[in-house]
Amino acid sequence: MVLINPNTSSVTTAMMTAIARRSLHPALRVRGVTVARGPRMLTAPAALRAAAPEVLAAGLRALAGGDCAALLVGAFGDPGLAALRAATDVPVVGLGEAALQEAAADGTPFGIATTTPLLAQAITAHVTALGLADRYTGLRLTTGTPERLSVEPELLLARLEGAVRACVERDGARAVVIGGGPLGEAAEQLRARCATRIVAPIPAACRAVEGLLAG
Repeated sequence: MVLINPNTSSVTTAMMTAIARRSLHPALRVRGVTVARGPRMLTAPAALRAAAPEVLAAGLRALAGGDCAALLVGAFGDPGLAALRAATDVPVVGLGEAALQEAAADGTPFGIATTTPLLAQAITAHVTALGLADRYTGLRLTTGTPERLSVEPELLLARLEGAVRACVERDGARAVVIGGGPLGEAAEQLRARCATRIVAPIPAACRAVEGLLAG
């Protein structure tokens, strides 16, 4: 499997790839690739739009190189996902789609905790497009800029935990999606810290990949 990081941070690529390797069966190898150009963080709709053609290009390069059983788009907004699916017959999974569908399974009310206020409208539109609006309890955002939180992991964790609590206590969510590929490590830690079911997007996407390959 090839995991495509739609932002240009190689550190983020390495982190997400490590989580994917822990989440998948050892027989399924994972290679992380970083898009050639674009923003270092996808924090606004324009950045998602700019990332989409870069994701497509990276995916096509990976397919041309061979030994690619599946593609995983490593951003919660799933940039380039539809174009990649149209361009190949191998399974293509997006973090956002996989995590949202897993959270909403069996009619579970679910919320989203994330750090990117400028993407709030796009996230809600994504939920609606997937047909999950009837189970969606809403979005809770951390305080502080995504850029600041990305370099202060303890602060990020504390503020995401607060957003998770708000999803549960104020909105009635019974599952909470952590909305962001770069939030992968925090999502892993929150699964141990929170009584509520936390849906971490990278493991959710990996389960979706395994299901498609098995089916």
